[in-house]
Amino acid sequence: MTGPFHLVLRTAIRERGLPLDRLRSRLAERGIQIGLASLSDWQHGRARPQRPNSLRAVAVLEEILGLPRNALTGLLATHHLTPFRPQQGVDEYHGPMGELLDMLPGARDWNLEVITSEHAVTVDAHRSPSRVTVRSLARARRDDVDRTVVRYFGAPGCAIDRVRVVPVRNCAVGRLLRHREGRALAAELLFGQRLQSGETWVWEYELHDATTSESESDFAHAFRRPEGTCLMEVRFHPDALPSRVHDYFRTDLYVDRHRVKELMLNAHHAVHVATSGMNSGVIGISWEWPD
Repeated sequence: MTGPFHLVLRTAIRERGLPLDRLRSRLAERGIQIGLASLSDWQHGRARPQRPNSLRAVAVLEEILGLPRNALTGLLATHHLTPFRPQQGVDEYHGPMGELLDMLPGARDWNLEVITSEHAVTVDAHRSPSRVTVRSLARARRDDVDRTVVRYFGAPGCAIDRVRVVPVRNCAVGRLLRHREGRALAAELLFGQRLQSGETWVWEYELHDATTSESESDFAHAFRRPEGTCLMEVRFHPDALPSRVHDYFRTDLYVDRHRVKELMLNAHHAVHVATSGMNSGVIGISWEWPD
């Protein structure tokens, strides 16, 4: 099992089926006192174990969770190679996307709290992931919220001018900006009414990128603010099945990715990744084609 510390820890806790209060009790039985808040922060990337007592707890957690020795402590040892910035969200002030958002006043404001989001890419018979469907449920954090902003990065070779944003449910496209050299797109989705603080809204849209070629083999979602549950799915055409699929994590938009685990196709030629409580970084699914 590889990947950033918090994702490996959270996956191990989920697979073991131990609630956090039970983990805390197991640690206490060995003379290590760790609070529930600390355990929660560790598994969601809000904090990392640093003090001697915390580092001892991580070594014991490897035993409790049935992990190989150094499965967690080894990731902490290499932390300086893969810094994690949990409170900041991905960097949207630089690069092509930063330039686009500068032209959309309020695009970076935290007006909506995402409760659930579903992202599904359809790979056609020509190995092209040409359609992405996104469905979201969010709650307004203030009064008079009437829109959200879609972000999209095209693959190398993408003709961003030909990418279409298609509203499906409870939204319409407002201003749409493109960055040709950076293959980036930012578009407003208008709800058609103003939400008051605490109100929820469901919307759905599709991204159509007919310029995506079979060489593209990646699908990702970036976290700008804390989100509830995020589901990512890739559906492959029966005539275009990959040889290998894995999920990955990266701490920001413009840094290297870190492989997490291999994913197996189900009976319907699809894979998925579900996560909750993320507040920063990028999660993705990548695949390889047979020769």
